[in-house]
Amino acid sequence: MVELEKIIYSFSPDESMDFKEISDRIASMVSEIAESVVTVYTTVPEISFFFGPKVLHGAGSGFIARKGMVVTNAHVVARAKEINVVFSEGSSSRGKLRALDTMRDLALVEVDSDLPPLRMGDSDSVRIGELVFAVGSPLGLTGTSVSMGVISAVGRAIIDEASGIYLDDLLQTDAAINPGNSGGPIVNCGGEAVGVATAIVPFAQGIGFAIPINSVKRFLSMIEKYGRPIRAWIGVFVAPLNPNISQMYGIPQREGLIVVQVIPRSPAASKGIRPGDVIVEAAGRKLIKASDLRNALEDNYGSDCVNLKVYRDGSSFEVCVPLIVE
Repeated sequence: MVELEKIIYSFSPDESMDFKEISDRIASMVSEIAESVVTVYTTVPEISFFFGPKVLHGAGSGFIARKGMVVTNAHVVARAKEINVVFSEGSSSRGKLRALDTMRDLALVEVDSDLPPLRMGDSDSVRIGELVFAVGSPLGLTGTSVSMGVISAVGRAIIDEASGIYLDDLLQTDAAINPGNSGGPIVNCGGEAVGVATAIVPFAQGIGFAIPINSVKRFLSMIEKYGRPIRAWIGVFVAPLNPNISQMYGIPQREGLIVVQVIPRSPAASKGIRPGDVIVEAAGRKLIKASDLRNALEDNYGSDCVNLKVYRDGSSFEVCVPLIVE
């Protein structure tokens, strides 16, 4: 399949753009990827104080990431007693939850299917303004539903105040994402998944968020390596440095992660890390994005501690911080 992006950018300003050709190729791409996108229906038991036991029904989206394996959001299936996965051609399979990572909002569900996996791209190479498509089942409607937009921003972070879950390095898009789209892929012009739809801002228009596909790859890799997703942490919340933050705090560093909050009695707190510190390196790896720190910690699973290079008040120092692995 020829990438749409190459076709679009191949036209010079003085050429007549063949919109019919572009439209046809978009339709062909959607048709090609649709068979790898699924609808996820869940049954959740609940006890009401006034009405006693009752059953709640939910719906989300997902896509085939490995043979017989569907990736979706953790919040779609976390409390489900039963999971039923419906494929694009109308057939269905009972789903079995194989792995759940609430901190990444990702889940892996086993299904009885030989449908092809969706190709995964590289979310680190995604550009602001890049054309993307959200594919899924808004409002639980079965069959392929597609919305188009652009990557509005990268490196976004959100926190769910109800659960306390913090998601970072998210992609922001204005492609329409509605309830039921959660867990469905965000696809580029090459038909590759670059993200997983995860959240919207309900009081705004055109602001949706997606988990980068590289986080999904890492999620799958950990399951293959350890049999489950792992989370390694030291007890800090961080934000990437940028010129504005550096100037505001008088920090000469232009790369690194500024510590926004330190959890009391955490490993980082016990080693004297404090808000305003800039973590420049972890285990010898330069840090630019918040996920760089998380990845460095997880890659050192099994170590007693991880060596951090920290900038504070005009000087740098190194400290080895113990890991907590969950």
